[in-house]
Amino acid sequence: MSVNIASTAVIDPRANIDSGVRIGHFCVIGPDVTILRGTVLENNVTVTARTRIGEDNHLFPGVVIGGAPQDLSYREEPTAIEIGNANVFREGCTVNRATTKEDRVTRIGDHCFFMTGSHIAHDCKIGDRVVTANNMMLGGHVHVHNDVTISGGVGVAHFASIGAFSFVGAMSRVLHDVPPFMLCEGQPCKPRCVNMVGLKRNSFPQDDIKVLTTAYKLLYRSKVGVEQAKEILLSSGPVRPVLRELFDFLDHASGGRHGRGRDRRRAA
Repeated sequence: MSVNIASTAVIDPRANIDSGVRIGHFCVIGPDVTILRGTVLENNVTVTARTRIGEDNHLFPGVVIGGAPQDLSYREEPTAIEIGNANVFREGCTVNRATTKEDRVTRIGDHCFFMTGSHIAHDCKIGDRVVTANNMMLGGHVHVHNDVTISGGVGVAHFASIGAFSFVGAMSRVLHDVPPFMLCEGQPCKPRCVNMVGLKRNSFPQDDIKVLTTAYKLLYRSKVGVEQAKEILLSSGPVRPVLRELFDFLDHASGGRHGRGRDRRRAA
């Protein structure tokens, strides 16, 4: 199977383009780019920097992958982007390459769907099966765990983490870490209930949903505090793994600045 490249596309001869890749009109591909088989680039797509795009991805018009990080401290250091398999980037999505402040890689997993205008900043780490709606914005160093849904117009502060199987409502301002399994929304974004729809769609057993609902009520309705809620829930009966994951996440979040567990910078 050969590469299908439109006559108006500009492909650096040093780029590594696998068989079965389709590249549309007016695309621009830089010298350090690798694109694996089955990936489709519609017209007017730009891929630059040290970018590796896996198999069966689909990039719609206007997507820009590999642009320099929007960080004033960046000095053109050689950093990278790694994108897995079977992701969809709709029109106008942007993914910036990393800075040198972590592992020098902006990374995206498999089977994600980024709707129109989604922005993924430098040093972000995105898991598998993540869905983002139109005009979602991730600041630098954000971590999004597996099976997360982020609605339209959401802005996520740098160094925030969004836990697995959570849902972030439209137009939310995410300043703190978002706990796993919760539906969160608002300005600032806060947990409003357990993400029932997401958990049921992913075949979580009823016992998991029940203990997470109890945890939500203790943490965010009764407001007994993390330590007391943990003592109540982990001291009786067999402990569900989802509870361990929730409280481990909350413990980590409490160790950072402004409720962001990964933000360990010293205050200025």
